[in-house]
This record gives sequence, C-alpha cells and structure tokens, in this order.
Amino acid sequence: MCRLLGYLGPALTLDQLMLEPPHSLVVQAYAPQELEVALLNADGFGLGWYHATQTTAPFTYRNVLPIWNDPNLEPLCRYITTGCAVAYVRSATPGQGVDISNCQPFQSDSLLFTHNGYIKRFRETLYRPMRRLMSDRAYRTIHGSTDSEHIWGLVLTALAAQPGMTLAAALETALAQLLALAYNYDVPCAANVLLSDGQQLVGARLASHNRAPSLYWLKDDPQFPDAVLIASEPLFDADWQPCEDSSLFTMTADCDVQFSSLSHLCQSHSG
Repeated sequence: MCRLLGYLGPALTLDQLMLEPPHSLVVQAYAPQELEVALLNADGFGLGWYHATQTTAPFTYRNVLPIWNDPNLEPLCRYITTGCAVAYVRSATPGQGVDISNCQPFQSDSLLFTHNGYIKRFRETLYRPMRRLMSDRAYRTIHGSTDSEHIWGLVLTALAAQPGMTLAAALETALAQLLALAYNYDVPCAANVLLSDGQQLVGARLASHNRAPSLYWLKDDPQFPDAVLIASEPLFDADWQPCEDSSLFTMTADCDVQFSSLSHLCQSHSG
C-alpha cells in the first residue's frame, strides 16, 4: 500500500505541493493517518511532472530511499515548476523487491501512472493471468515485479487496441479485466489508480473484496486556486471530498471534475 498525490492547475514550484503542506506526502510517509495495512511508506518514492510551458514528454525522479532521507528532494522541488504532477510514497507489498524498477510513477510516452493498492499473493495468483491479457508491446515494457506495473500493462494494452480511446475508457477496460480475474480466482485486490497525460488527471477508487484505500479530491481551494488535487490523505485543512468507492474520475485544468460509477464491474460478478 502507498500514498498518492496528483495536481493539475496553474504552474507552481513542487515544494508548495510536496513539502509545505502540514500533512504533505513526506509526512504521510512516516506518519500516515489512514493507512490500514502498514505503518510506514518507507520503501521508496517517485515524482512525475510535465514542463510548465513546453509540450514535452514528462519527467520522473524515483528513489528507493525513504522520501525523508533523500537530500536531493528539497532542492529539486524548489527548482521544478509545473502545472501537472503526480507523486507517491511506497509501502512495498510483502515479497516485492525494493528496487528502482518497482518505483512509480511508471511512464510511457506522454503518460504517467501510479497505483495504491494490492493484489493478494500476486506472484502466485494473478501474475500469469494478467500477462496473458497484455499486448506484446505492453508485456515488454514491464521491468519490475509489482502488481501495480501489471495493471499499467493492462491500461497500455487497452490504449493500443483501440487508437483514440480515452484514458478513462482505457482505465475502465483494464479495471474490468482486473476485477474479472480477481473474482474468477477469488483473489482480493484494491486499485486506487491515478494517471495523467499532462492535460488531465484520470483515476479510480476500487476494490474487489474489501473497502478500497482512502482517496480524496479538492478543487479551487484558496491555497491552490483554479487547481484540482487528488490525494490519499488530505494535505491540509480544507473542504476535501472523499472519492466514492467503486468510482472513476476525470479532472481537467478548468476544475471540471467528473465521476462515474464502477459498481457494475463488481455487480456483474456478485453472487
């Protein structure tokens, strides 16, 4: 389990987002308030961001150190200016290696992807079934061993199968495949997902057998005007709204926030 963060809005320096809030992602790494299956998020972290003024591929910075131990984080965050960013701190699923290939966000061309959740006993259960569903190209992009990157592989497969498909539609397709496997093999999974192409934040809060991990959203707050934020835990006191369980969302730079239900993915396998 991990803690996620996403931002889309006017350009800012990353320290405003990553370091200054009283319950920042750094604090959530050593003192999370809503992490139910772990005590810390000390198994690495990652940042992904888009250039503030140019159309380029996104940038990433990842490390296997606990986020509070990286001496490069503060100067980087003071230097980097962006209007769209995603970040996470990692609590590794037991049995998963703590190495750079397993650190998020994962990137493909203009896309960034992060996941907070789990697939129970992934290597013994859904590892091979998920790989069978992937395109050859998506299969080759997987360098690590995590369930997170395999969900990412399903998203990439959906996008390649139907050129022009929206990110939201591709994510729903991937999650439908994941839930079908989870129910068919009776394997609990949770998939709080956040991805971006630099113009939008798209994600979901979803679980198969239990309650999904916490996830909140906020828009046009006085501290971050004309912006939308998504976070596993509120960063500061404000009117944060919990994302509904079994839901998919799309957030754009004009603070338009759209939710749709994914309950049908669960109901189709109930009983």
